[in-house]
Amino acid sequence: MLSVDRLRVLHAIAAHGSLSAASQALHVTNSAVSQQLTKLEREVGQPLVERNGRGVRLTDAAELLVEHTSRILSLVHRAEADLEAHRGEVTGHLRLSATPTAVRGLLPTALPALREAHPALRVELLEAEPQESVSAMARGDADLALVVDWMGAPLELPQGMTRASLMEDIGDIALPADHPLAHREILELDEILDLPWISWTRGSICDDWLNAIIRGRGAEPEIIHSAEEHQTKLALIAAGIGAAVMPRLGRGPLPEGVRVVPVQPALVRQVYVFWRTDASRRPAIRAVVRALREAAATYTE
Repeated sequence: MLSVDRLRVLHAIAAHGSLSAASQALHVTNSAVSQQLTKLEREVGQPLVERNGRGVRLTDAAELLVEHTSRILSLVHRAEADLEAHRGEVTGHLRLSATPTAVRGLLPTALPALREAHPALRVELLEAEPQESVSAMARGDADLALVVDWMGAPLELPQGMTRASLMEDIGDIALPADHPLAHREILELDEILDLPWISWTRGSICDDWLNAIIRGRGAEPEIIHSAEEHQTKLALIAAGIGAAVMPRLGRGPLPEGVRVVPVQPALVRQVYVFWRTDASRRPAIRAVVRALREAAATYTE
């Protein structure tokens, strides 16, 4: 009979591309992964991996087995969730992958509330950009993901996920205080197309969105700098260098020399959490989602 633990090892190798990466994800030694893989190959009577540069490549037999393993692990997750739901206790260890602005804006409220209400629950925070959180969920490295995406540019979630909307986050235009547009009450989108932009990391979902929204209006974006951190962008803007779309969630206080002005039509981000559907009955999942919703409902800029 095939061992679920050994199948889990093969699944991790498939998800991470190497034995060493799988061992890190499973929190075991490389030797333990190798031993489990060798035993699994002996059980199935076929080789399951081949060397491929610094990593490994799955054989056809392994690909077939991984396909079945995904369904098996889904059933295991569902059984574990049902058992937790039957006990009705909010306990255990949950890994929450969350985008930095949502970490700053929501988790200082949500995490203490969870700790007070459910002291037996441990929530481990993994700060990551939305695309990284999607990958972490696909690999099984996280139990929930708190992400954002821009209206009109949704994230593509892995199959078998359930999501819950938390709030809408508005993006304003941050400008040097002496900029001609800085003292307006509101700006039209067409008025800001030619600004010199401080964007996000090239190729990120936010950078792609900014480029797309400007090109969609028939202009070519002038990206003069790329930076992820809000405070880095604000410091550059205060020095008179460029402008940026600055979401309100997790923005923090503005430095002297910076003004933010809203735009119409509004620049809107969706803030939501998602998790594997087969874990939906876990009381711990429900507790975290509830705490995040309550934090979002009381959020003030």
